[in-house]
Parts: sequence; C-alpha cells; structure tokens
Amino acid sequence: MLKSKFVKSLIAVMGVSAALLVQSCGKKSTGLEGQLVGVPDREGWTMSVPYGMVVAPSGTFHMGQADQDVPATYVNMNKQVTIGGFYMDDTEITNNEYRQFMNAMLTDSSQLGVEYLMTELYPDTMVWMKDFSHHYGDPMMEYYYAHPAFDDYPVVGIDWGAAQKFCEWRSNYLNDWRVNQMGLFRMPNYRLPSEAEWEYAARGGRDMGKYPWGNPYIRNSKGCMLANFKPGRGNYYDDGFQYTAPVASYFSNDFGLYDMAGNVSEWCQDAFSEVAVPVVWDLNPVYYDDNETRKVIRGGSWKDVAYFLETGTRTYEYRDTTKSYIGFRCVMTYLGRSSGTEF
Repeated sequence: MLKSKFVKSLIAVMGVSAALLVQSCGKKSTGLEGQLVGVPDREGWTMSVPYGMVVAPSGTFHMGQADQDVPATYVNMNKQVTIGGFYMDDTEITNNEYRQFMNAMLTDSSQLGVEYLMTELYPDTMVWMKDFSHHYGDPMMEYYYAHPAFDDYPVVGIDWGAAQKFCEWRSNYLNDWRVNQMGLFRMPNYRLPSEAEWEYAARGGRDMGKYPWGNPYIRNSKGCMLANFKPGRGNYYDDGFQYTAPVASYFSNDFGLYDMAGNVSEWCQDAFSEVAVPVVWDLNPVYYDDNETRKVIRGGSWKDVAYFLETGTRTYEYRDTTKSYIGFRCVMTYLGRSSGTEF
C-alpha cells in the first residue's frame, strides 16, 4: 500500500516536470520565473568614512548630567536614549577649512551677493572686542582669522545660520564630485549634530562619564590640564593657551574625537528649551521649534570654568549671535551597507 502511494506520487511529479519541459521548449530559462527577486544588477553600497571624520557607532546612553546638579535635577533628569550611527568631524572646523568655504562662496557670489557673504557668512572678527569689556583684543581681531599662524585654530565669530550654510555647501561640494564626476550615489548631507548626538559622541562610549576622558578630574596624573578652559579666577594659561588652542592639542576621547570639552563651544541643531530632554523621544531625539531663537551650544570653551566642560551641561546662545568662543563641527548620518550590516 505504501509502495503504491509512493509510485503514484512519483509519476505525478514526473508528469508535471514533463509538462513544464514541453511548455518551455525553445525558451531560455532564468530559473526565476514568477518569483519576487527584486530589480537585478543593482549596484552595491558601502559607505566610506568621509575625510576628517570618525565613527560614532550606534548605541544607548543616559543623557543628562553625570554629576550632582540640583537645578537640573527637576527639569533635566537622566534619560536613556538610543542613537543611530553617524560620522563626526574629529575636530572643530578650523579657520583654514572655513576659508575654503568662503573662497568658494566668493567665487560664485552671483547668487547670494558679496554684501550678504561678508555680513552674514564671513567670520565676525569684531567679537574679540565686543565680547569683553576693557579688553585688548586688537591683535586677535586683526590676525585670528586672516593670518596663517591661526589656520589650524577653530573658526569663531560664526552664528548658527552661517554654520548651517557651511553644511549645505559642504554637502553640495562632496556630492557634485560623487554624482557628476564619478557617477557614484549621493552621500547623506552634512549637518550640525543634534544635542543628543553631540552628548553621546562627547562621552565616547563612557556612559555617565563626567568628562569626555571619563574621570572626574581636569588634570591627568602628571598634573597636566586635559582641556583648554579657565582653570581659575584670572587664570587662563595653566592649560597652555590663553585663548583658543590649535585643534587636537589634547588627547582624544575613546571615539577619536578631539576638543569635545573646551577650546570652543559648539553649535547643535536643536532649539533650546529648559525641559527639552524629558519632552523629546528616546530614539534619535532632536528638539525643533522654529519660533525659538535660542540654539543649543555644548562643550564649554577657553573662557569657561570646568562646569561647562561636563558632557551633560546644557546651555544656549541666540541663533544670530557671533562669539569669540563658539564654533562648530559637522556630522553625517550613517546609512548602512547593501548587505544590511550596521555599526
């Protein structure tokens, strides 16, 4: 009985196969007829690390102060959030890098106009006089952006809007080369980091770390300062620099990022709100408010005390304000690979 059923089944299969063979006679078979296989011959995609950037891998961390901060306790409690992978400039944008942007803008000034470029995008060199009362800022005002001695120092005197314009130009500059000259797919746009991305990157994988280097001290075991800031009243020089320092003058954090504490504060994408942290989502959070002119700055600067160097300290400046202690760096979203691999 079992043998009979097997024989009948085998005959049925052979019959179907024979029928298909007859129907396809004279036609080339791909072996995929009637199947969902996707569009063939698509190019693969592997995202390379852009020049001057490092990887901030996907991860989860506790956003907020890592130290006791009584005022912040009531409005900005620690909140666990998840951040997708991205690339980040390993240093702040330098004077010479910003000069490349300005030269490109001035070369093609027909669209925006020279006056707009010089008043809205050119670094405000007067900040060295305006920011501090009774301060001898003439040498910095004259030389800081223009002189090659300061090429590798972080650009300052840039407002939030100018930083956004720099990101737009940098994106177009890269993708024009990729698409029009090399025939490659576009890369994601450069942009300012969200506040959460910035804090996550500053910690460098050290969840709840007080500073980018982790421990609660501002000097290493040899007594050397670990960042460029204001160590004490009237004391700007114990860290080795009275104003800004050349980028990457101190050790990087565990992600390979330099100057995430001190040197210059950095613009973030977010609008500022005292209660933004508990309000935003817990996956790639960013706080948008077009009516809010305050924008987040992070990291502290050469003229700030150590509190502002902490990874969880939040503060702001108005979007159209230029300062001698605020700069920026860019990030780029990581898209993944065609194989589905993520970092």
